[in-house]
Amino acid sequence: MKKRKFPTAQTILLIIAAMVALLTWIVPAGKYDTLSYNATENTFIIHGSEKETSLKATQETLNNLDVKIPLEKFTSGDIWKPINIPNTYKKLKAQPQGILDFIKSPIKGIVEAADIIFLVLIIGGLIGIMNLTGAFDAGISWMANALKGREFILIIVVTFLISLGGTTFGLAEETIAFYPILIPVFLAAKYDAMVALASIYLGSSIGTMFSTINPFSVIIASDAAGLNWTTGFTVRLIMYVIGTLICILYILFYAKRVKKDPSKSVIYSQKEEIEQLFGNTTNSTIKLTTRLRLIIIIFSLCFVVMVYGVSMLKWWFIEMTSVFLVGAILIGIIANIKESVFVDTFVKGASDLLGVALIVGIARGITVLMNDGLISDTMLYYASNMTNGMNKGLFINAMLYIYGGLSFFIPSSSGMAVLTMPIMSPLADGVGIGREAVVNAYQFGMGLFAFINPTGLILASLAIVKVGYDKWLKFVMPLVLILIVFTMIALTISVYI
Repeated sequence: MKKRKFPTAQTILLIIAAMVALLTWIVPAGKYDTLSYNATENTFIIHGSEKETSLKATQETLNNLDVKIPLEKFTSGDIWKPINIPNTYKKLKAQPQGILDFIKSPIKGIVEAADIIFLVLIIGGLIGIMNLTGAFDAGISWMANALKGREFILIIVVTFLISLGGTTFGLAEETIAFYPILIPVFLAAKYDAMVALASIYLGSSIGTMFSTINPFSVIIASDAAGLNWTTGFTVRLIMYVIGTLICILYILFYAKRVKKDPSKSVIYSQKEEIEQLFGNTTNSTIKLTTRLRLIIIIFSLCFVVMVYGVSMLKWWFIEMTSVFLVGAILIGIIANIKESVFVDTFVKGASDLLGVALIVGIARGITVLMNDGLISDTMLYYASNMTNGMNKGLFINAMLYIYGGLSFFIPSSSGMAVLTMPIMSPLADGVGIGREAVVNAYQFGMGLFAFINPTGLILASLAIVKVGYDKWLKFVMPLVLILIVFTMIALTISVYI
Protein backbone atom coordinates (compact mmCIF):
# COMPACT_ATOMS: atom_id res chain seq x y z
CA MET A 1 0.00 0.00 0.00
CA LYS A 2 1.38 3.41 -1.04
CA LYS A 3 2.27 5.69 1.86
CA ARG A 4 0.23 8.91 1.85
CA LYS A 5 2.22 12.12 1.79
CA PHE A 6 1.47 14.90 4.25
CA PRO A 7 -0.39 17.77 2.50
CA THR A 8 1.57 20.74 1.18
CA ALA A 9 1.59 24.08 2.99
CA GLN A 10 -0.84 25.57 0.46
CA THR A 11 -3.31 22.71 0.99
CA ILE A 12 -3.04 22.94 4.80
CA LEU A 13 -3.83 26.66 4.66
CA LEU A 14 -6.77 26.17 2.30
CA ILE A 15 -8.20 23.52 4.68
CA ILE A 16 -7.80 25.99 7.58
CA ALA A 17 -9.46 28.72 5.48
CA ALA A 18 -12.42 26.39 4.81
CA MET A 19 -12.74 25.68 8.55
CA VAL A 20 -12.63 29.41 9.35
CA ALA A 21 -15.32 30.07 6.71
CA LEU A 22 -17.41 27.39 8.44
CA LEU A 23 -16.82 29.10 11.80
CA THR A 24 -18.41 32.29 10.47
CA TRP A 25 -21.68 30.31 10.22
CA ILE A 26 -21.41 29.17 13.85
CA VAL A 27 -19.68 31.94 15.84
CA PRO A 28 -21.86 35.04 16.46
CA ALA A 29 -20.80 38.15 14.57
CA GLY A 30 -19.77 41.14 16.66
CA LYS A 31 -17.42 44.07 16.87
CA TYR A 32 -15.87 46.56 19.28
CA ASP A 33 -15.93 50.27 18.47
CA THR A 34 -12.44 51.47 17.56
CA LEU A 35 -10.59 54.70 18.35
CA SER A 36 -8.05 56.38 16.06
CA TYR A 37 -6.19 59.69 16.30
CA ASN A 38 -6.39 62.35 13.59
CA ALA A 39 -3.16 64.34 13.90
CA THR A 40 -4.22 66.95 11.31
CA GLU A 41 -7.29 68.03 13.29
CA ASN A 42 -6.09 66.86 16.74
CA THR A 43 -9.25 64.81 17.21
CA PHE A 44 -10.21 61.25 18.09
CA ILE A 45 -12.36 59.38 15.58
CA ILE A 46 -14.64 56.70 17.00
CA HIS A 47 -15.55 54.12 14.37
CA GLY A 48 -18.81 52.46 15.42
CA SER A 49 -20.78 49.76 13.66
CA GLU A 50 -23.29 52.30 12.41
CA LYS A 51 -21.64 55.74 12.51
CA GLU A 52 -18.41 57.66 12.95
CA THR A 53 -17.97 60.22 15.74
CA SER A 54 -15.33 62.90 16.15
CA LEU A 55 -14.24 64.02 19.64
CA LYS A 56 -11.66 66.48 20.94
CA ALA A 57 -8.30 64.74 21.57
CA THR A 58 -7.95 65.19 25.33
CA GLN A 59 -7.11 62.97 28.30
CA GLU A 60 -10.63 63.55 29.59
CA THR A 61 -12.04 62.04 26.38
CA LEU A 62 -9.89 58.95 26.89
CA ASN A 63 -10.95 58.66 30.54
CA ASN A 64 -14.63 58.94 29.59
CA LEU A 65 -14.15 56.11 27.10
CA ASP A 66 -12.42 54.00 29.80
CA VAL A 67 -9.24 53.95 27.70
CA LYS A 68 -6.42 53.95 30.27
CA ILE A 69 -3.74 55.24 27.92
CA PRO A 70 -1.91 58.59 28.25
CA LEU A 71 -2.84 61.10 25.54
CA GLU A 72 0.81 61.56 24.50
CA LYS A 73 0.96 57.94 23.32
CA PHE A 74 -1.42 58.98 20.52
CA THR A 75 -0.05 62.46 19.80
CA SER A 76 3.55 61.22 19.63
CA GLY A 77 2.64 58.53 17.10
CA ASP A 78 3.51 55.62 19.42
CA ILE A 79 0.00 54.26 18.77
CA TRP A 80 -0.74 54.68 15.08
CA LYS A 81 -3.34 51.94 14.56
CA PRO A 82 -7.01 52.06 15.65
CA ILE A 83 -7.50 50.48 19.10
CA ASN A 84 -10.52 48.65 20.45
CA ILE A 85 -12.56 50.60 23.02
CA PRO A 86 -13.40 48.62 26.20
CA ASN A 87 -17.04 47.76 26.95
CA THR A 88 -18.25 48.57 23.42
CA TYR A 89 -18.66 45.05 22.03
CA LYS A 90 -21.94 44.64 20.15
CA LYS A 91 -23.43 41.64 18.43
CA LEU A 92 -24.05 42.36 14.77
CA LYS A 93 -25.96 40.78 11.93
CA ALA A 94 -24.19 37.56 10.91
CA GLN A 95 -21.91 37.77 7.88
CA PRO A 96 -21.34 34.08 7.07
CA GLN A 97 -18.66 33.50 4.46
CA GLY A 98 -19.86 31.24 1.67
CA ILE A 99 -18.10 29.25 -1.05
CA LEU A 100 -17.56 32.34 -3.21
CA ASP A 101 -15.99 34.21 -0.26
CA PHE A 102 -13.75 31.21 0.44
CA ILE A 103 -12.60 31.13 -3.20
CA LYS A 104 -11.90 34.88 -3.20
CA SER A 105 -10.06 34.89 0.17
CA PRO A 106 -6.61 33.80 -1.16
CA ILE A 107 -6.80 36.48 -3.86
CA LYS A 108 -7.78 39.15 -1.31
CA GLY A 109 -4.99 37.89 0.95
CA ILE A 110 -2.42 38.17 -1.84
CA VAL A 111 -3.55 41.76 -2.49
CA GLU A 112 -3.36 42.64 1.24
CA ALA A 113 0.03 40.95 1.63
CA ALA A 114 1.48 42.47 -1.56
CA ASP A 115 4.22 44.28 0.39
CA ILE A 116 5.74 41.16 1.92
CA ILE A 117 5.13 39.14 -1.28
CA PHE A 118 7.17 41.62 -3.32
CA LEU A 119 9.91 41.48 -0.68
CA VAL A 120 10.03 37.67 -1.06
CA LEU A 121 10.12 37.85 -4.88
CA ILE A 122 12.83 40.54 -5.03
CA ILE A 123 14.93 38.54 -2.54
CA GLY A 124 14.49 35.52 -4.82
CA GLY A 125 15.78 37.58 -7.74
CA LEU A 126 18.78 38.76 -5.72
CA ILE A 127 19.61 35.16 -4.71
CA GLY A 128 19.44 34.16 -8.38
CA ILE A 129 21.96 36.87 -9.33
CA MET A 130 24.25 35.88 -6.45
CA ASN A 131 24.20 32.24 -7.54
CA LEU A 132 25.08 33.28 -11.10
CA THR A 133 28.19 35.17 -9.94
CA GLY A 134 29.54 32.14 -8.06
CA ALA A 135 30.13 34.28 -4.96
CA PHE A 136 28.01 31.96 -2.79
CA ASP A 137 29.90 28.85 -3.86
CA ALA A 138 33.29 30.45 -3.24
CA GLY A 139 32.26 32.04 0.07
CA ILE A 140 30.62 28.89 1.44
CA SER A 141 33.60 26.73 0.46
CA TRP A 142 35.92 29.17 2.25
CA MET A 143 33.72 29.25 5.35
CA ALA A 144 33.42 25.45 5.47
CA ASN A 145 37.23 25.15 5.47
CA ALA A 146 37.64 27.94 8.04
CA LEU A 147 35.16 26.31 10.47
CA LYS A 148 36.40 22.74 10.03
CA GLY A 149 36.19 21.04 13.42
CA ARG A 150 34.38 24.03 14.96
CA GLU A 151 31.12 23.94 12.97
CA PHE A 152 29.03 24.23 16.15
CA ILE A 153 30.12 27.90 16.34
CA LEU A 154 27.96 28.50 13.26
CA ILE A 155 24.83 27.33 15.12
CA ILE A 156 25.56 29.48 18.18
CA VAL A 157 26.38 32.64 16.20
CA VAL A 158 23.46 32.42 13.72
CA THR A 159 20.83 31.56 16.37
CA PHE A 160 22.04 34.24 18.79
CA LEU A 161 22.35 37.04 16.20
CA ILE A 162 18.90 36.34 14.73
CA SER A 163 17.36 36.13 18.22
CA LEU A 164 19.01 39.47 18.99
CA GLY A 165 17.29 40.95 15.92
CA GLY A 166 14.00 39.43 17.08
CA THR A 167 14.16 40.81 20.62
CA THR A 168 15.26 44.31 19.55
CA PHE A 169 13.29 45.13 16.40
CA GLY A 170 11.11 42.12 15.64
CA LEU A 171 13.21 40.33 13.01
CA ALA A 172 10.68 37.86 11.58
CA GLU A 173 9.44 38.16 7.97
CA GLU A 174 12.90 39.42 6.98
CA THR A 175 14.45 36.04 7.87
CA ILE A 176 12.94 34.54 4.71
CA ALA A 177 15.96 36.07 2.95
CA PHE A 178 18.39 34.03 5.07
CA TYR A 179 17.30 30.48 4.19
CA PRO A 180 18.68 30.21 0.63
CA ILE A 181 21.94 31.78 1.83
CA LEU A 182 22.58 29.87 5.03
CA ILE A 183 21.26 26.39 4.19
CA PRO A 184 24.22 25.64 1.84
CA VAL A 185 26.59 26.80 4.62
CA PHE A 186 25.05 24.35 7.12
CA LEU A 187 25.06 21.55 4.53
CA ALA A 188 28.74 22.22 3.88
CA ALA A 189 29.32 21.90 7.64
CA LYS A 190 27.81 18.34 7.44
CA TYR A 191 24.54 19.28 9.17
CA ASP A 192 21.08 18.73 7.68
CA ALA A 193 18.75 21.48 6.44
CA MET A 194 16.68 21.18 9.63
CA VAL A 195 19.61 22.58 11.65
CA ALA A 196 19.72 25.63 9.36
CA LEU A 197 15.95 26.02 9.50
CA ALA A 198 15.98 25.72 13.29
CA SER A 199 18.84 28.18 13.81
CA ILE A 200 17.04 30.81 11.74
CA TYR A 201 13.39 30.20 12.63
CA LEU A 202 13.87 29.31 16.29
CA GLY A 203 16.28 32.23 16.69
CA SER A 204 13.72 34.65 15.30
CA SER A 205 10.83 33.06 17.24
CA ILE A 206 12.56 33.02 20.64
CA GLY A 207 13.76 36.59 20.12
CA THR A 208 10.31 37.95 19.26
CA MET A 209 8.69 35.79 21.96
CA PHE A 210 10.88 37.39 24.63
CA SER A 211 11.03 40.85 23.05
CA THR A 212 12.85 43.38 25.21
CA ILE A 213 12.71 46.60 23.18
CA ASN A 214 10.84 45.47 20.03
CA PRO A 215 8.70 48.45 18.92
CA PHE A 216 6.24 46.20 17.04
CA SER A 217 5.25 44.18 20.10
CA VAL A 218 6.41 45.13 23.60
CA ILE A 219 6.48 48.91 23.08
CA ILE A 220 3.17 49.21 21.24
CA ALA A 221 1.53 46.72 23.65
CA SER A 222 2.82 48.62 26.70
CA ASP A 223 1.57 51.88 25.19
CA ALA A 224 -1.86 50.34 24.56
CA ALA A 225 -1.92 49.08 28.17
CA GLY A 226 -1.08 52.58 29.46
CA LEU A 227 2.40 51.59 30.68
CA ASN A 228 5.95 52.71 30.15
CA TRP A 229 7.59 49.97 28.04
CA THR A 230 10.44 49.64 30.57
CA THR A 231 7.97 48.21 33.14
CA GLY A 232 8.58 44.45 33.19
CA PHE A 233 11.81 44.80 31.18
CA THR A 234 13.92 42.83 33.71
CA VAL A 235 11.62 39.79 33.56
CA ARG A 236 11.65 39.86 29.74
CA LEU A 237 15.45 40.17 29.61
CA ILE A 238 16.00 37.21 31.96
CA MET A 239 13.47 35.16 29.98
CA TYR A 240 15.18 36.09 26.70
CA VAL A 241 18.62 34.97 27.93
CA ILE A 242 17.37 31.65 29.33
CA GLY A 243 15.01 30.99 26.40
CA THR A 244 17.73 31.61 23.80
CA LEU A 245 20.12 29.34 25.70
CA ILE A 246 17.49 26.56 25.76
CA CYS A 247 16.99 26.86 21.98
CA ILE A 248 20.73 26.86 21.20
CA LEU A 249 21.32 23.78 23.41
CA TYR A 250 18.36 21.99 21.79
CA ILE A 251 19.68 22.66 18.26
CA LEU A 252 23.25 21.69 19.24
CA PHE A 253 22.02 18.38 20.70
CA TYR A 254 20.14 17.54 17.50
CA ALA A 255 22.97 18.76 15.24
CA LYS A 256 25.61 16.67 17.05
CA ARG A 257 23.44 13.56 16.71
CA VAL A 258 22.83 14.16 12.98
CA LYS A 259 26.50 14.86 12.25
CA LYS A 260 27.52 11.65 14.00
CA ASP A 261 24.83 9.59 12.22
CA PRO A 262 23.03 11.29 9.26
CA SER A 263 20.29 8.63 9.39
CA LYS A 264 19.10 10.19 12.68
CA SER A 265 17.97 13.26 10.74
CA VAL A 266 14.22 13.96 10.82
CA ILE A 267 14.48 14.68 7.08
CA TYR A 268 16.94 11.90 6.16
CA SER A 269 14.63 10.65 3.39
CA GLN A 270 15.03 14.05 1.67
CA LYS A 271 18.82 14.28 2.08
CA GLU A 272 19.74 13.87 -1.59
CA GLU A 273 16.84 16.04 -2.81
CA ILE A 274 17.76 18.95 -0.51
CA GLU A 275 21.50 18.70 -1.25
CA GLN A 276 20.72 18.78 -4.97
CA LEU A 277 18.39 21.74 -4.50
CA PHE A 278 20.86 23.86 -2.53
CA GLY A 279 24.02 22.55 -4.14
CA ASN A 280 27.06 20.89 -2.64
CA THR A 281 29.64 23.66 -2.44
CA THR A 282 32.04 21.96 -0.04
CA ASN A 283 34.43 21.09 -2.86
CA SER A 284 33.85 24.21 -4.93
CA THR A 285 36.73 25.03 -7.27
CA ILE A 286 35.74 28.71 -7.55
CA LYS A 287 38.36 30.94 -5.92
CA LEU A 288 37.29 33.76 -3.64
CA THR A 289 38.64 36.59 -5.82
CA THR A 290 38.64 40.30 -4.98
CA ARG A 291 35.59 40.80 -7.21
CA LEU A 292 33.67 38.00 -5.48
CA ARG A 293 34.65 39.39 -2.07
CA LEU A 294 33.26 42.78 -3.10
CA ILE A 295 30.03 41.12 -4.27
CA ILE A 296 29.67 39.35 -0.92
CA ILE A 297 30.31 42.65 0.90
CA ILE A 298 27.58 44.41 -1.16
CA PHE A 299 25.23 41.50 -0.48
CA SER A 300 25.94 41.60 3.27
CA LEU A 301 25.51 45.38 3.34
CA CYS A 302 21.95 44.92 2.03
CA PHE A 303 21.09 43.24 5.34
CA VAL A 304 23.02 45.76 7.43
CA VAL A 305 21.19 48.64 5.72
CA MET A 306 17.85 46.82 6.09
CA VAL A 307 18.38 46.22 9.83
CA TYR A 308 19.47 49.84 10.37
CA GLY A 309 16.52 51.19 8.38
CA VAL A 310 13.92 49.09 10.21
CA SER A 311 15.33 49.72 13.68
CA MET A 312 16.38 53.37 13.36
CA LEU A 313 14.56 54.98 10.40
CA LYS A 314 11.13 53.33 10.78
CA TRP A 315 11.43 51.61 7.39
CA TRP A 316 8.96 48.94 6.36
CA PHE A 317 8.48 46.59 3.43
CA ILE A 318 8.71 49.09 0.54
CA GLU A 319 12.05 50.43 1.77
CA MET A 320 13.39 46.95 2.59
CA THR A 321 12.43 45.64 -0.85
CA SER A 322 14.09 48.65 -2.50
CA VAL A 323 17.36 47.88 -0.68
CA PHE A 324 17.47 44.33 -2.09
CA LEU A 325 16.56 45.53 -5.60
CA VAL A 326 19.36 48.11 -5.59
CA GLY A 327 21.73 45.47 -4.18
CA ALA A 328 20.91 43.09 -7.05
CA ILE A 329 21.55 45.81 -9.66
CA LEU A 330 24.89 46.81 -8.06
CA ILE A 331 26.01 43.16 -7.95
CA GLY A 332 24.99 42.75 -11.60
CA ILE A 333 27.15 45.76 -12.54
CA ILE A 334 30.17 44.59 -10.50
CA ALA A 335 29.91 41.06 -11.94
CA ASN A 336 29.60 42.53 -15.46
CA ILE A 337 26.43 40.55 -16.19
CA LYS A 338 24.74 41.33 -19.53
CA GLU A 339 21.43 43.16 -19.21
CA SER A 340 19.37 40.38 -20.87
CA VAL A 341 21.06 37.67 -18.76
CA PHE A 342 20.52 39.77 -15.61
CA VAL A 343 16.78 40.12 -16.28
CA ASP A 344 16.30 36.43 -17.13
CA THR A 345 18.26 35.29 -14.05
CA PHE A 346 16.47 37.75 -11.75
CA VAL A 347 13.03 36.63 -12.98
CA LYS A 348 13.95 32.95 -12.62
CA GLY A 349 15.25 33.59 -9.08
CA ALA A 350 12.00 35.37 -8.19
CA SER A 351 9.94 32.51 -9.65
CA ASP A 352 11.78 30.03 -7.38
CA LEU A 353 10.16 31.77 -4.38
CA LEU A 354 6.74 32.23 -5.98
CA GLY A 355 5.38 29.27 -4.00
CA VAL A 356 6.50 30.94 -0.77
CA ALA A 357 4.83 34.20 -1.82
CA LEU A 358 1.55 32.36 -2.48
CA ILE A 359 1.68 30.77 0.99
CA VAL A 360 2.01 34.24 2.55
CA GLY A 361 -1.03 35.42 0.57
CA ILE A 362 -3.21 32.39 1.38
CA ALA A 363 -2.36 32.76 5.09
CA ARG A 364 -3.42 36.43 4.97
CA GLY A 365 -6.64 35.32 3.25
CA ILE A 366 -7.61 33.46 6.43
CA THR A 367 -7.48 36.75 8.35
CA VAL A 368 -9.58 38.34 5.61
CA LEU A 369 -12.27 35.66 6.08
CA MET A 370 -12.39 36.28 9.84
CA ASN A 371 -12.58 40.05 9.46
CA ASP A 372 -15.26 39.87 6.76
CA GLY A 373 -17.17 37.32 8.85
CA LEU A 374 -16.92 39.62 11.92
CA ILE A 375 -15.77 36.84 14.27
CA SER A 376 -12.32 38.12 15.38
CA ASP A 377 -13.74 40.54 17.98
CA THR A 378 -16.22 37.91 19.15
CA MET A 379 -13.32 35.55 19.93
CA LEU A 380 -11.65 38.37 21.86
CA TYR A 381 -14.86 39.21 23.78
CA TYR A 382 -15.42 35.64 24.97
CA ALA A 383 -11.73 35.19 25.76
CA SER A 384 -11.74 38.30 27.98
CA ASN A 385 -14.74 36.94 29.91
CA MET A 386 -13.09 33.59 30.60
CA THR A 387 -10.79 34.98 33.31
CA ASN A 388 -13.51 36.26 35.68
CA GLY A 389 -12.93 35.18 39.31
CA MET A 390 -9.52 33.59 38.78
CA ASN A 391 -6.60 33.87 41.22
CA LYS A 392 -3.31 35.47 40.15
CA GLY A 393 -1.45 32.33 39.07
CA LEU A 394 -4.39 30.81 37.21
CA PHE A 395 -5.25 34.17 35.59
CA ILE A 396 -1.80 34.84 34.12
CA ASN A 397 -1.45 31.29 32.76
CA ALA A 398 -4.95 31.49 31.30
CA MET A 399 -3.88 34.70 29.55
CA LEU A 400 -0.85 32.86 28.15
CA TYR A 401 -3.09 30.25 26.49
CA ILE A 402 -5.73 32.78 25.45
CA TYR A 403 -3.10 34.78 23.57
CA GLY A 404 -1.69 31.60 22.06
CA GLY A 405 -5.16 30.75 20.77
CA LEU A 406 -5.94 34.27 19.56
CA SER A 407 -2.66 34.39 17.61
CA PHE A 408 -4.06 31.72 15.29
CA PHE A 409 -6.69 34.26 14.25
CA ILE A 410 -4.52 37.40 14.62
CA PRO A 411 -0.89 36.41 13.80
CA SER A 412 0.29 40.06 13.64
CA SER A 413 1.97 41.14 16.91
CA SER A 414 1.21 44.85 16.45
CA GLY A 415 -2.36 44.06 15.34
CA MET A 416 -2.86 41.84 18.39
CA ALA A 417 -1.49 44.54 20.70
CA VAL A 418 -3.77 47.39 19.63
CA LEU A 419 -6.87 45.22 19.30
CA THR A 420 -6.58 43.30 22.57
CA MET A 421 -4.51 45.26 25.07
CA PRO A 422 -7.13 47.96 25.86
CA ILE A 423 -9.56 45.09 26.61
CA MET A 424 -7.24 42.61 28.34
CA SER A 425 -4.84 44.79 30.37
CA PRO A 426 -7.53 46.24 32.72
CA LEU A 427 -8.37 42.64 33.74
CA ALA A 428 -5.05 42.59 35.62
CA ASP A 429 -6.34 45.37 37.92
CA GLY A 430 -9.19 43.11 39.03
CA VAL A 431 -6.88 40.29 40.21
CA GLY A 432 -4.35 42.65 41.81
CA ILE A 433 -1.35 42.29 39.49
CA GLY A 434 0.52 44.77 37.29
CA ARG A 435 -0.60 45.25 33.71
CA GLU A 436 2.94 44.44 32.53
CA ALA A 437 2.13 40.80 33.39
CA VAL A 438 -0.59 40.84 30.68
CA VAL A 439 1.87 42.42 28.22
CA ASN A 440 4.30 39.59 28.98
CA ALA A 441 1.58 36.93 28.67
CA TYR A 442 0.62 38.41 25.28
CA GLN A 443 4.21 38.18 24.04
CA PHE A 444 4.93 34.74 25.46
CA GLY A 445 1.60 33.25 24.34
CA MET A 446 1.95 34.54 20.78
CA GLY A 447 5.62 33.51 20.74
CA LEU A 448 4.99 29.96 21.92
CA PHE A 449 2.32 29.34 19.30
CA ALA A 450 4.50 30.98 16.60
CA PHE A 451 6.76 27.91 16.72
CA ILE A 452 3.97 25.88 15.11
CA ASN A 453 1.32 28.42 14.00
CA PRO A 454 0.23 27.49 10.43
CA THR A 455 -1.23 30.98 9.86
CA GLY A 456 2.13 32.56 10.78
CA LEU A 457 5.52 32.32 9.05
CA ILE A 458 6.43 28.68 9.59
CA LEU A 459 4.76 27.25 6.47
CA ALA A 460 6.41 29.86 4.24
CA SER A 461 9.77 29.06 5.83
CA LEU A 462 9.28 25.31 5.40
CA ALA A 463 8.35 25.81 1.74
CA ILE A 464 11.77 27.34 1.02
CA VAL A 465 13.55 24.36 2.57
CA LYS A 466 11.07 21.87 1.02
CA VAL A 467 10.37 20.34 4.44
CA GLY A 468 6.89 19.09 5.41
CA TYR A 469 4.94 20.54 8.32
CA ASP A 470 4.72 17.06 9.89
CA LYS A 471 8.53 16.76 9.94
CA TRP A 472 8.81 20.17 11.57
CA LEU A 473 6.30 19.24 14.28
CA LYS A 474 8.23 16.05 15.00
CA PHE A 475 11.41 18.08 15.41
CA VAL A 476 10.11 21.06 17.38
CA MET A 477 7.37 19.74 19.70
CA PRO A 478 9.74 18.54 22.49
CA LEU A 479 11.26 22.06 22.54
CA VAL A 480 7.81 23.68 22.60
CA LEU A 481 6.84 21.56 25.61
CA ILE A 482 10.06 22.52 27.44
CA LEU A 483 9.38 26.22 26.75
CA ILE A 484 5.73 25.94 27.84
CA VAL A 485 6.77 24.54 31.23
CA PHE A 486 9.54 27.15 31.61
CA THR A 487 7.22 30.02 30.65
CA MET A 488 4.35 28.95 32.92
CA ILE A 489 6.66 28.64 35.92
CA ALA A 490 8.30 32.02 35.21
CA LEU A 491 4.96 33.81 34.70
CA THR A 492 3.53 32.33 37.91
CA ILE A 493 6.57 33.39 39.93
CA SER A 494 6.47 36.90 38.40
CA VAL A 495 2.93 37.65 39.66
CA TYR A 496 3.65 36.51 43.21
CA ILE A 497 7.00 38.26 43.88
